[in-house]
Amino acid sequence: MSRNKIGIIIGSTRPGRVAEQVAKWVYDIAQQRGDADYEIVDIADYNLPIYDEPVPPSMSTEYAKEHTKKWSEKIASLDGFIFCTPEYNRATSGALKNAIDFLYYEWNNKAAAFVGWGSFLGARAVENLRIIMGELQVADVRAQVGLSLFTDFENFSVFKPGEHHTDSVNAMLDQLNAWASALKPLRSQSS
Repeated sequence: MSRNKIGIIIGSTRPGRVAEQVAKWVYDIAQQRGDADYEIVDIADYNLPIYDEPVPPSMSTEYAKEHTKKWSEKIASLDGFIFCTPEYNRATSGALKNAIDFLYYEWNNKAAAFVGWGSFLGARAVENLRIIMGELQVADVRAQVGLSLFTDFENFSVFKPGEHHTDSVNAMLDQLNAWASALKPLRSQSS
């Protein structure tokens, strides 16, 4: 069986965002494992406007817009996802929700894990994403990483995670890779 391809999705496009720091940290831990092919996927690189396809993604994969085609190709190439999400107003970022909504079939029968941050460890943003993943037929794993704006960031802008979070990341990656592998037969049936 081929190695899993896991995308570490930067879930914010805000100027001055800390999401890049968090995603790089997760990537560095993941790279030490050697159990999958990990890559950082920055939604900002895809320049996705507010959803602008004429047909809902659950009805067709024939996309009209070049930005959607590029985004579709990237997400389709991956077996699983780590969503790095800030918590904005008790939910994930609007930019991440919009990026997710551009696609449907490309997400199906894959696995997802979550790294959230905020004043309540990003827990509500992660819960928001778990509901969305269910609708997209994505299996989300139980283990997650919650980071505090008060203890894991200096001046709310420089990421300085506690060492104990490394164990949480590794537990999350163990579950994510197991599920991504387990779901491969379902993905091969639908292709």
